[in-house]
Amino acid sequence: MTLGVRGLVLDDQRRVLLVRHTYVRGFYLPGGGVESGETLVDALKRELHEEANVLLDEPPELFGVYFNRRFSVRDHVALYVARSYRITEPRAPDREIAEAGFFALDALPAETTVATRARLAEALEKTPISPYW
Repeated sequence: MTLGVRGLVLDDQRRVLLVRHTYVRGFYLPGGGVESGETLVDALKRELHEEANVLLDEPPELFGVYFNRRFSVRDHVALYVARSYRITEPRAPDREIAEAGFFALDALPAETTVATRARLAEALEKTPISPYW
């Protein structure tokens, strides 16, 4: 089984942090794979720092665990909500991350993925929660 984490990071204006990678189309919640010997929260902390220069000030809240059948028949993703954090510096583009920034929920980039939009609706608009990413 493979395991990943994603962070739904909200600012005080209720904008959400999204990232755009250089190697796939679309805007996503920041996150990635859990490495061997790493906890879910440690993986989330690492990914948030790597992708957006975000450091968590308080533990994130586990929102749900999803089966990501689009990726493989064995992949699961844990979604956390983070509201207490700091940004060490603006994230400059590099080989992996083309863009990272906060977006108003009613003005998401057109390229925001269907799965990202679904998770935002589940967590913030109380739509029914799917078991699938």
